[in-house]
Amino acid sequence: MADAPFGLLAELTHRCPLQCGYCSNPLELVAREDELGTDEWLSVFDQARALGVLQVHLSGGEPLGRKDLPELVGHANSLGCYVNLVTSGLGLTAPRLADLVSRGVDHVQLSVQDAGAAGADRIAGVKAHHHKLVAADLVREIGIPLTVNVVLHRRNLDNVGGIIALAERMGAQRLELANTQYYGWALRNRAALLPTKEQLAAADPVVAAAQERLRGTMEIVYVIADYHEAHPKPCMYGWGARQLTVAPNGNVLPCPAATVIADLEIDNVRDKRLADIWHDSGSFTAYRGTDWMRDPCRSCARREIDFGGCRCQAFQLTGDAANTDPVCSLSPLRSTVDLILATEMSPTVEPALVMRKARR
Repeated sequence: MADAPFGLLAELTHRCPLQCGYCSNPLELVAREDELGTDEWLSVFDQARALGVLQVHLSGGEPLGRKDLPELVGHANSLGCYVNLVTSGLGLTAPRLADLVSRGVDHVQLSVQDAGAAGADRIAGVKAHHHKLVAADLVREIGIPLTVNVVLHRRNLDNVGGIIALAERMGAQRLELANTQYYGWALRNRAALLPTKEQLAAADPVVAAAQERLRGTMEIVYVIADYHEAHPKPCMYGWGARQLTVAPNGNVLPCPAATVIADLEIDNVRDKRLADIWHDSGSFTAYRGTDWMRDPCRSCARREIDFGGCRCQAFQLTGDAANTDPVCSLSPLRSTVDLILATEMSPTVEPALVMRKARR
């Protein structure tokens, strides 16, 4: 039997005021009328806590788009869970934040698109940067921890030093610099987002120096651009090992991007108990542990370090989620990634960024 999950990512809605072209949410977003209702989410939290979940991350889309957010926060808090609000900051006012904190929000994770307003607003597709600065001020004034999350790509990676400085000014205790993961809209826009080797070579020492300088003041987490690496990014400590995601419509996922695996049977909390899905469903057990692995993963010394890489990425690039993630230099299909880098990093014409349509 699997160990208890540590965290629940509750994707309350896919509605969002931003239009980010790197969004990892699916191209076909869950409509408002298909979202779980208040009582259904309360039941999800009850089941998650009974299963062992200690952290509830309220995300989306934009969770502030849910009118019942205060009730959801209060219930998760009453169960003894640490409650993290993952937000764009748009719609976060002083009274609203004070109410959410009084009900149990312990931490805010705020997305930022770039170091300055012009670049950030262009990437977000709307004038949002000023609202994010205001939101950071509100979080700092109320006295709860703030994480700033920035998705890195070709269009902002050159500004990573300025992004770090901005997070310092915002008063963040934690900064996540996450190179784009190519699912959903990000995959659709990969040719416009892939960074060059030169950009990464310039950015890496800037990040490393900041990590050393700010040690003990601001934690900086740097998620690698694994298309360029010898080894893939680890698969969340292993498939179905520590985290689970509940999508806006109640689908239960071993990772937020799992819907890209077309032949993976997804269960829903409207039909099955969360505990049964976690422990016994085909989707969660398919790639849990290491027994499913083929060579070269099965005999690799790194099999419990990176777990064969990303199952979702393996499926998208090879059509079989059980293959070694082709970003790995040991994969017999590494040429798939090399071809992508050769053709999409140096396009004859710079591709346009297709923006995700904002939904409210």
